[in-house]
Amino acid sequence: MISHPTLAPSHPTKMVQLHLCATLVIFLILPFSSFTYAFTSQQYSDALTKSIMFFEGQRSGKIPTNQRVKWRADSALQDGSSANVDLVGGYYDAGDNVKFGLPMGFTTTMLAWSIIEFGDHMKSELGNAKAALRWSSDYLVKAATATPDALYVQVGEPYSDHRCWERPEDMDTPRNVYKVSAQNPGSDVAAETAAALAAASIVFRGSDPSYSHKLLQTAKNVFDLANKYRGSYSDSLGSVVCPFYCSYSGYNDELLWGAAWIHRASQDASYMSYIQSNGHMLGSDDDDFSFSWDDKRAGTKVLLAKDFIENKIDQFELYKQHSDNYICSLIPGAPNSQARYTPGGLLYKQGESNLQYVTTSSFLLLTYAKYLNANGGHASCGSALVTSETLIVQAKKQIDYILGDNPMKMSYMVGFGDRYPTRVHHRGSSVPSVRNHPDRISCDAGHQYFSSGSPNPNTHVGAIVGGPDSNDKYGDDRSNYSQSEPATYINAPFVGAAAFFSGH
Repeated sequence: MISHPTLAPSHPTKMVQLHLCATLVIFLILPFSSFTYAFTSQQYSDALTKSIMFFEGQRSGKIPTNQRVKWRADSALQDGSSANVDLVGGYYDAGDNVKFGLPMGFTTTMLAWSIIEFGDHMKSELGNAKAALRWSSDYLVKAATATPDALYVQVGEPYSDHRCWERPEDMDTPRNVYKVSAQNPGSDVAAETAAALAAASIVFRGSDPSYSHKLLQTAKNVFDLANKYRGSYSDSLGSVVCPFYCSYSGYNDELLWGAAWIHRASQDASYMSYIQSNGHMLGSDDDDFSFSWDDKRAGTKVLLAKDFIENKIDQFELYKQHSDNYICSLIPGAPNSQARYTPGGLLYKQGESNLQYVTTSSFLLLTYAKYLNANGGHASCGSALVTSETLIVQAKKQIDYILGDNPMKMSYMVGFGDRYPTRVHHRGSSVPSVRNHPDRISCDAGHQYFSSGSPNPNTHVGAIVGGPDSNDKYGDDRSNYSQSEPATYINAPFVGAAAFFSGH
């Protein structure tokens, strides 16, 4: 679990050179440091493989026979039984053993979007990426169809879970289930779930059409629940989801995000009409400079801008303008640039799990570059025109930083490169596996492993941790969860970025 404190203030930085032509075009040159070195396509492919393998270490439920991560085993096989429903499966969000619906939905959407945009570059890893996606989409279908007019959005009592330090295979904390419904609305988590299912339906359309149809129909039903019975799940479920994954941005951003994904998946004109009629009330006029499990506005703008860039749908021109504003905010030296960067060149939004913002923004840079490049377009930053190549270079700088091109000269992906975090804030990784220590390790007994200065006994390959501080420093301290805790929603957009660079 990773909470969401107030974002650190942003300060513009002037770190690119501008070349002026008849029209002002920005070409990115990053003199952040002298430690730059290139990664090969094979190294990006390795990062892709490991970023997907990470999800196997996060699995809840019955572990399949083709599992590659051998230190994990079956867990939480009775999830949902207290409510007489089947909620076995899905992902633990981060270093704990709770299944939180809002970040799981966003993780699923971003895995699907990664495959949709960059699956052609995944080669032999495409099957593993689709398996990672299906592990969560299968669970979300269960959560959305177990009880009529309801969506199960969480399994696990978070306070008792967080008091314990135990591997999921030994978990004996309460597995309470929580749902949203007409009486207890949760438009935010329901609309995010709808987005996830709709995006996944696109991925499986060619390989499993009946499953794709089921995903899309379920997405529409869940969206109807979100739209008809409006309210935030933070209000309905209170301390169960807050302060862990409060919906700080409200639910309007998820309603527009969900409608946009269903429109893209179905091409149903009614969803385009919904977007056109409700967009102004749901945030289409807002500029927002963050994209995360909580706030979907920037991602929605990029998703809908595609319809203007490619199909010249005039009603979506506004989304192109706001997408440009978001992209321009990330480019050092560009007009309207407002992103803050560390001395080593890393985008820095906040001290807690900062790399989640790095991977989401890098994904949007690459996706927007793809849309622009396919149609001969550019991003307009005031009087300047920013090319797709500029966006790619900026994204590459961020991805390379994560993989080791940084002042610490260490990778922030576990198992990648020669030096990486070894004391990761993760219960299953830090406690001896059931294969090596078959006897039960209790809630309290596990704390000896949390407090240990030794490296984690189980290498959580592919896990991207929260990352360094604003001065590029990282202490590799298990107790410092802000820096050392991995999360599914950090990895999911990275999958798409790694795929892109592996193919270029």
